[in-house]
Amino acid sequence: MKRLVLLRHGRTEWNDTRRAQGHADIPLDAEGQAQSKAVAPMLAALAPVAVWSSDLSRAAQTAAHVAAEAGLEPVLDPRLREFDIGPNRTGLTSEQYAAAHPEEYAALLAGDDAGIPGRETDDDVLARFLPALTAYADSLGEGETGIVVSHGAALRVVVPAFLGLADTGEALGVLANCGWIVLEHGASTWTGGATRWRLVAWNRVVA
Repeated sequence: MKRLVLLRHGRTEWNDTRRAQGHADIPLDAEGQAQSKAVAPMLAALAPVAVWSSDLSRAAQTAAHVAAEAGLEPVLDPRLREFDIGPNRTGLTSEQYAAAHPEEYAALLAGDDAGIPGRETDDDVLARFLPALTAYADSLGEGETGIVVSHGAALRVVVPAFLGLADTGEALGVLANCGWIVLEHGASTWTGGATRWRLVAWNRVVA
C-alpha cells in the first residue's frame, strides 16, 4: 500500500475575516502558525518520503513546519495553487463583492465562471493540478507516504477527479485550516486484487 496525505494550509488573517484569497500571497497568521506546528508531528509520524507544496506563502509556510518535523525539504510547485478568483474578487468578503460587482457575484452564484474576468474554471485548475498530483502518486513506492500541501477549493475539485469520481458538489464539505485528506492505494477485497486509489479520510484535524 502507498499513501497520499493532502493538507490544507493553516489559517491566515484573510481566512479569519472571510476575505477571498485566490492567488493573493497571504502568509499565515499566529493561529495558522500554531495550527501548522500542531499538525506537523502527526503527519511526520507517517514517515513521509516527500512533501510537495503550493508556492503561495500560506501553503509553503505550513509545508515548512511539516517537512522540518519529518527531516525533509519541501518542494514548491505553482501547479498546486488555489483557484485564481480574478482581480475583482480578491481581498473582498462575499458581501463586499456582491455590493461592488453585482453582475459578477450573480455569475458566481450561477456557476458561470465565464462571467467573472480572470477567474479559473474547474477545468483550468484540473489541467495544471491533476498532472502534478498524478506524478507525485506515481513516484511513490510500495509502502511509501507523500504529503501534498495545498488549498481548500482546489483540493475539493482535484481529489474527486483523481479518484475517478463524479462531481461531488458540496457533498464532501469544506476542509478546515490544517485539515487533511488521506488517500491509499492498494488491492481491493472486492475486485479480486485490483489496485486503485481510495478515499480513506476527509478533513481530519488535530483534536
